[in-house]
Amino acid sequence: MRSTLSKIAAVVTAGALTLTLAACGSSGTSGSSGTSAAGQTLRVGTLSDAPPSIYLENGRFTGYDNELLRDIAKREGFEVEFVGTEFSSLLAGVAGGKFDIGSSTISSTEARKKTVAFSNGYNTGFTTVVTAKGANLKEAGALGGKRLGVVQGSVQDEFAGKVAGAQVVRFPDYNAGFAQLKNGTLDGWVVPQDIGQKYLDQNPGVPLELGYTVEDKDTPSAFAVAKKNTDLLNKLNDGLAKAIADGTVARIYAQFYKNTPLSKQLQQGGPGLPVKNLGA
Repeated sequence: MRSTLSKIAAVVTAGALTLTLAACGSSGTSGSSGTSAAGQTLRVGTLSDAPPSIYLENGRFTGYDNELLRDIAKREGFEVEFVGTEFSSLLAGVAGGKFDIGSSTISSTEARKKTVAFSNGYNTGFTTVVTAKGANLKEAGALGGKRLGVVQGSVQDEFAGKVAGAQVVRFPDYNAGFAQLKNGTLDGWVVPQDIGQKYLDQNPGVPLELGYTVEDKDTPSAFAVAKKNTDLLNKLNDGLAKAIADGTVARIYAQFYKNTPLSKQLQQGGPGLPVKNLGA
C-alpha cells in the first residue's frame, strides 16, 4: 500500500523552473525500487467524504489522517499531492503504482497485508451501525435479516458480510450510503464510529442514532505503501515516531476529534502502534 511511471511537471514561476516529480515515478522517485523519497512529490490516494479522518474542505484535502501525513512529509523532506478515489480501488492503486501512499483510515488487516505494506498505526477505532432512531439495532443479534449498507472493500464490508441473513448493499463512498439510510432504503449504515458520529453532529435534525458498536481490535489505521517500497515505509515510520514523541500527533488529533480520547500509545512519549507486515 513496482515499478512506476514518471510524471515531470515543469512550472515556471518568476523566471525560475521548478520540477515537480509526481508519484508513479521512474527510478528517481519513491517507487518499488526503494529509492529515496526526499525532494519528491508523492501521489496520495484518499477519500473526500469521511470527516473527521479524511475529507475535502474548500477544495483542500484535510482531516486527521491527511494533516498528519503532511506533517510527516515535511519532516522527511518530501511533498504530497492528494487525489480523491474510491476506497474499493485504493489498495490496488497503491500496489500497482497509481498512488505512492494510501491515506484513508485504512485498517491494517492481515488480508490487506497480502496486497500492500503498512506504516505503524496512527489511530484506533470502532465500527458502528447508524440506524433510524428507535430501530433497536443495539445488539449483534438484531442485525440478522437487515439491509446493511457499507463502503465497498472496507472493514465494515467484511463485518456486515459475516452477519447471518443480512443483505449487504455496497456503495462507492460514505455520502451515498448516508443518503440511502435517510431515505429509508437501508436498515443500517455500517461505518467507522467517528465518521458516524460526525455525520450525526453535522445533521442534528436527521432522526438517526448510533446502534451496535464493536471495537476494531489489533488493526490500527495506518498508511499504505507498495510492498517493495521499504524506503518510503521507513520514512513514514520515522516521521510518525517523531510526531508522537513531540506531541504533534496529540495536537492534530485534538483538532479533529473533540470528544474522543487519543490512545495512550499515541500520546506524547507513548510507544506508538506497531504494525507487523507479512514477511517482516
